[in-house]
Amino acid sequence: MLSAKGDDLPGLEALDKCDVVVLFTRRLKLKGDQLGRLKKYCTSGKPLVGIRTASHAVQTWLDLDKEILGGNYKGHYAVGPICDVTLTPTEKLRTILNGVKPFQSKGSLYRNTGLAKDVDILLYGTIPGHKEPIAWTRMVKGGRVFYTSLGAQTDFQEESFLRLMTNGILWAGNRAPRK
Repeated sequence: MLSAKGDDLPGLEALDKCDVVVLFTRRLKLKGDQLGRLKKYCTSGKPLVGIRTASHAVQTWLDLDKEILGGNYKGHYAVGPICDVTLTPTEKLRTILNGVKPFQSKGSLYRNTGLAKDVDILLYGTIPGHKEPIAWTRMVKGGRVFYTSLGAQTDFQEESFLRLMTNGILWAGNRAPRK
């Protein structure tokens, strides 16, 4: 685990040997070699998992969201309404959803309509008057990418969210999720 500070993310040389990158940071201003290392990894087709603010993880490379994650982050709805999390009836990627049941999230719902055409949506989030995709997968140069806009602090207390994250990381690393 690397700890970031604004414009510095030490230890990125670990990207050369890691099995899967889990990106869960926001608004870093990486430059030079650090930005280059992250871009090299993300565009290489290696496994990547993005959690919540990964859609705007790097201010100096906001296109990471569209180019790699397949997202279209446009902010979020107001905090307050409870978000109902529902599963899409997809058999193609059912293994990521093993053990995941519909649940509720207290985190604000991200605005993400207009995803890349090649994503496979796994979950939707619904608040009164709005429904948004909140978890999906994508292949980038043969590498597996899993992203979810869930990941608010209270989500980590939800068993189905923890199962989703475990399965998503295992899937990205081309390992079989647990049953």
